[in-house]
Amino acid sequence: MAKFELIGTASIPGKGSELRLLQRNDEFSIRIAGTTGELMNTRLHGSEDALAELACQRIADRPGVRVLVGGLGMGFTLAAALAALSEDAEVVVAELVPGVVEWNRGPLGGAAGYPLNDPRTRVSLGDVGELLRREPGGFDAIMLDVDNGPEGLTRRENDWLYSPKGLAAAQQALRPDGVLAVWSAGQDPAFTERLRRIGLLVETVTVRAHRPGKGAKHCIWLAY
Repeated sequence: MAKFELIGTASIPGKGSELRLLQRNDEFSIRIAGTTGELMNTRLHGSEDALAELACQRIADRPGVRVLVGGLGMGFTLAAALAALSEDAEVVVAELVPGVVEWNRGPLGGAAGYPLNDPRTRVSLGDVGELLRREPGGFDAIMLDVDNGPEGLTRRENDWLYSPKGLAAAQQALRPDGVLAVWSAGQDPAFTERLRRIGLLVETVTVRAHRPGKGAKHCIWLAY
């Protein structure tokens, strides 16, 4: 079997570490330098697709929908949101690491169908938390797939996003009857309670990393 080859590196702002992009034939993997295991793989994106599908099905019939994808990753959540929404929608994708955007404009982008090229896509480089604070009432849906969920791996500053203050900022960035969807590698009852304490109704949905119904079990919170 062919081995993965390193084809790109990207510094993580504020961390002093880096992401690494590897390729094996038509398969791509993103990893954190100096750690074992993967953050993402193009063969396993069922739960990333589901994050967008579950959120967008609640708001897709509204005119002029505007949604936020927090974390570009390999582009699958962005692509799924675009597929679920009409031609008058706008999808803002916030990505902290500029190199990840460049990878998605290059060879990695083909795995998700180059969603950055869709005219409905807007890229916001920087911390998604800052974007939430700048845009109260700005979005019909917010989909957060930052780090590894509430238990972050890549950047300690991501903890704020999942704190009561960060969740309140997300709540305030929603339009009336908007929905906040949060991806996680696993269940977290404390995070469910955190969402409820700021006055949100919460559903948790278990999804699989690989479709149909295969791979690790991941969790998506829907809060509104």
